[in-house]
Amino acid sequence: MIIPQTQSRKKRVLPKEASGIRALLLRLGPGLITGASDDDPSGIATYSQAGAQFGFGTLWLALFSYPLMCAIQEISARVGRVTGAGIAASIRKHYPRPVVFGIVVLVLVANIFNLGADIGAMGESAHILVGGPAWMYLLALGLLSLALQIFIPYKRYVKYLKWLTLSLFAYIITAFVVHLSWLKVLHDTFLPPFSSFGLDYFTVAIAFLGTTISPYLFFWQASEEAEDLRDNAAERSLCEAPEQAPEQLHRIKIDTYLGMAFSNLVAFFIVLTTAATLHAHGDLDIQTAVQAAKALAPLAGRFAFFLFASGIIGTGLLAIPVLAGSAAYALGEAMRWRVSLEAKPRKARKFYATIAVATLIGLAMNFAHFNPMKALFWSAVVNGVAAVPIMLMMMMLTRRRKVMGEFTLPLYLEIVGWVATLVMFFASVGMFATIRK
Repeated sequence: MIIPQTQSRKKRVLPKEASGIRALLLRLGPGLITGASDDDPSGIATYSQAGAQFGFGTLWLALFSYPLMCAIQEISARVGRVTGAGIAASIRKHYPRPVVFGIVVLVLVANIFNLGADIGAMGESAHILVGGPAWMYLLALGLLSLALQIFIPYKRYVKYLKWLTLSLFAYIITAFVVHLSWLKVLHDTFLPPFSSFGLDYFTVAIAFLGTTISPYLFFWQASEEAEDLRDNAAERSLCEAPEQAPEQLHRIKIDTYLGMAFSNLVAFFIVLTTAATLHAHGDLDIQTAVQAAKALAPLAGRFAFFLFASGIIGTGLLAIPVLAGSAAYALGEAMRWRVSLEAKPRKARKFYATIAVATLIGLAMNFAHFNPMKALFWSAVVNGVAAVPIMLMMMMLTRRRKVMGEFTLPLYLEIVGWVATLVMFFASVGMFATIRK
């Protein structure tokens, strides 16, 4: 059960002098963090593999996935703001228990794999940048991330997360360090040479879509909208306060569209950079983000390598709380626990215990024989396949007036949401057909 905090809550007030860009930045929240965290080391590895293996031939996926990603994330945010609860809580109320727990297990497994891979990539990046034993950086960064989540209240922590999004500019800058033929970039983006690609292209496409449209992002954004409600005395769920709908739905749209644009822009430039360097020089098999960073050094210079590798650390620190937090939200809402990143740990023990266990298991993977880094690419594929049933239930859920009241989806959003669901379904079917052959 999601229990309101007993402590006093402050009304969210923008400074009087805040206007224009500053006011916009102050309003950005769940959408920006969600979009930025999508470009975690796992995503970087997937985009790097796409660029290395197929060159500029996968750039179109960043453009194609943008409206689909915007739609499904806006739908997720609407669920949280309209109902005042996260996705798992809403599914629990309207679907059988085996369904909700099956979804939660999928989210937990995928998130823990991603956590292990992200922590491993951060540790290895620190090792190659600074020197010294890699295990020390693994341990330090993993425990630091966990401590920040547990001991710093969400409203303070989210300010740090916003600053970490700046690390993603490293990948945009890197693209301008290497030599590019922009005419070929434009040609292959809008006229991809599909005829030259084999069946492996389907696997890369589903991995690309899977790491871009991932279940943990749905759960995080919906739960953070609900979290904001619990932290602002003047705001309530839209079912309870429909008069707040015009302002809140407009904010959600702007926040989500800008956050997803940032995410896809970074993905585009990662593919662009690796295509112009690794693919052009015959390095077609890049399995990890760190491997991509190392490969850049002799091709694009030490500066490009430094930007790419340091960006992995920043994006990892940004993504870990989202991965661990979304896992805790999903399990806690399914089990009717108190879930809140703003609550003191002693008042939400099971919720914070889930965050701790998920993070520690991910950390421990890097000290075992199992190497989660090799599973980065395939974890994106799993995310893509798992996204289909979750998206299907979300679309069905948001059609019901019993759930959404008067705020069922507008026609345009419903259409794009169903298109996104079908795209993920057919991409998954294509991936399985590729594996059989």
